[in-house]
Amino acid sequence: MASLRLKGPLVTFPPALLPTRQTILLEKLSPKHADDLFTVTGGLEPSREALWDYMFDGPYSDPETFKASIASKSTSADPFFYAIIDKRNSLPTFGKAIGYLSLMRMTPDHLGIEIGNVMYSAALQRTTAATEAIYLLTQHAFHNLGYRRLEWKCHSLNEPSRRAALRLGFSFEGVFRQHMIVKGRNRDTAWFSILRDEWDALHKAAMEKWLDVGNFGEDGGQIRSLQDLRAELR
Repeated sequence: MASLRLKGPLVTFPPALLPTRQTILLEKLSPKHADDLFTVTGGLEPSREALWDYMFDGPYSDPETFKASIASKSTSADPFFYAIIDKRNSLPTFGKAIGYLSLMRMTPDHLGIEIGNVMYSAALQRTTAATEAIYLLTQHAFHNLGYRRLEWKCHSLNEPSRRAALRLGFSFEGVFRQHMIVKGRNRDTAWFSILRDEWDALHKAAMEKWLDVGNFGEDGGQIRSLQDLRAELR
């Protein structure tokens, strides 16, 4: 059973809300995760530095500076950060933090919230675990926290993030020009959203079908894409 360790009591999801392929656990980000996260995201290797291209901070070459950043993130209420813990027992990263993400820009009066600060190490990228992390956080935002609108925003030049948003069922809403200055550079921001009614009517079921172990062959490849499953359910 997967769980989210929140600011209050432990929130536990019943089995009916989980796909049968459970690959990750989300828990409140803590300084205890810093060493594991630095191992998979820190350093001067070009592939590691590239992970931070569209993030608000980083890259980090010094472990102590990185630990300080994680300590700061772990005390933040908005954004509220979650560590992504690997539950794939066949991998050397089993039980370790391999990325993080957050819920942010919380507007309870209007029931809107955003997924952001998505840091996926190579151990997460293009895996079922990456999709499952979004599934769990989306379900949590809508049905544990009670929001009705979930947003996804990214640099307009961040093509992988834009493709991911569309694949996951978010609708493109436009580009806010000269929206921010990040690391001394202009950021035009692409906006996406998904509504609770859309999630309940279509996207939740499609994602659960995609994550099911029966949707993957012996080689680990998907049998049906998320887009195909979504089209089937329309």
